[in-house]
Amino acid sequence: MKMFLFALLTVSAVLIGFNANAQEKKMVNKNAKALVVYFSRTGEQYSVGNITKGNTAYVADEIAAQTGADLFEIKLKNDTYPAAYKALTEVALQEKKAKARPEIAGGVANFAGYETVFIGTPNWWADMPMAVYTFLESHDFKSKTVAVFVTHEGSGASSIPSKVQSTTGADITESLAVAGHTAQNDRAGTKAAVSAWLKKIGY
Repeated sequence: MKMFLFALLTVSAVLIGFNANAQEKKMVNKNAKALVVYFSRTGEQYSVGNITKGNTAYVADEIAAQTGADLFEIKLKNDTYPAAYKALTEVALQEKKAKARPEIAGGVANFAGYETVFIGTPNWWADMPMAVYTFLESHDFKSKTVAVFVTHEGSGASSIPSKVQSTTGADITESLAVAGHTAQNDRAGTKAAVSAWLKKIGY
C-alpha cells in the first residue's frame, strides 16, 4: 500500500511538473506587431514529390493570413542546394555536422519594430536548416516573444523549439508541428491546426 501511494505521489508530482512547465510557456500579445520568418524548400520533397511551393511556406502563409503578420522568407544568397531529396538530405547533414552558417540574402531592416516573431522551419535531421541559425544569430531578439512552427514527416518539432530559444534568448510559446503532406495537400487541415495553435498561444 505504501509503495502504491509513493508511486501515485511520484506520478502526481511529475504531472504537476509538466503542467507547470506548460504554464511557463509565453503567451503572445495579439495586439503587438508580428512577423513570420520562415525557411522552405521546393523541388523533390519526402512524401509529397516535386513541389513548386514549400511545405513550410504554406503554413507561414496561413499564419500571416490569420494574424495579419508581415512575412519574410529566409533565402540563401548563393543557393546551390540540390533539388533531389536524397542529395539535399546529404548536404543538410554535412552542414549540420560542420555547424555551417550559410550566407543568406538580406535581413529584416525594421526587425526592432516587431514584438512577436513566428519562426518557421522544416525538420532536417532533428534540427533547423543551418541557414535559419544564420538568420537567428544576425538579429536581436531581446524583449521579443517567439513562436516556432515546424514541418516534418514523422519527427515532429524534435528539439527545434529549445534550440531556437537557446540561440535567441527570447521568450518562447508552445510550438506547432505540421506534417509536410498536410501542409502541402490539406489546406483545411492546415488552417484548422494553425487556428487551434494560435488560440492556444493567445490569438
